[in-house]
Amino acid sequence: MQNILLVEDDPEITKLISLHLDAAHYKLTSSTTGREALKNICSEIYHLIILDISLPDSNGLEICKQVRAVDSHTPLMMLTCHAEESDKVLALELGADDYVTKPFGILELMARVKAIMRRSRQLLENPKQKDIIHADLVIDSSRKKATLKGVRLEVTVKEFDLLLLLASNPGKTFTRKELLQQVWGFAFAGYEHTITSHINRLRLKLESDLNYPKYILTAWGSGYRFAE
Repeated sequence: MQNILLVEDDPEITKLISLHLDAAHYKLTSSTTGREALKNICSEIYHLIILDISLPDSNGLEICKQVRAVDSHTPLMMLTCHAEESDKVLALELGADDYVTKPFGILELMARVKAIMRRSRQLLENPKQKDIIHADLVIDSSRKKATLKGVRLEVTVKEFDLLLLLASNPGKTFTRKELLQQVWGFAFAGYEHTITSHINRLRLKLESDLNYPKYILTAWGSGYRFAE
């Protein structure tokens, strides 16, 4: 049975989500505060964390950041009553796998939970990939680690996932929408510029000359591709 942690201080929302997760045969643990959530995360293994941004003692974005600092694998879904674009972009860039705005339809939420669980299971079932080596860049997919000229690159979870996807398909052009779909799991309409900001940060860490990049190339009018 897959284990899910729900961090939500609204009892009605907790009850609604709990009923549907139980019906889908998930094991649910619930926390109402950030402190309690971090304690649970440190003592138990979860297959998914559903995290509200507005908590009585902390900000869910900060908890997301703390979790991703030590755990790059556990899927994380953010819940919030804030629909501002900046909040969504920040959550995604901090490593959230999905972002759901309240009020939400419970059937849509459950569909997203199942989609995240399915992708996570597929990653675990895939055999270990060999290191990807391109010039001075080495990408270790199993350890989520990349080095350039022997020095470890300090990249975020999503920056690494984006780099891995591109480097695993050298020469293939991905549109921004395709990259959002494959790295974040959902093609958030209007958030293609999130890809641009990630690409720019990756280039700053990878390229010795931004005017003549040799790793991540721009396919003008289309998207991006990794050098062949």
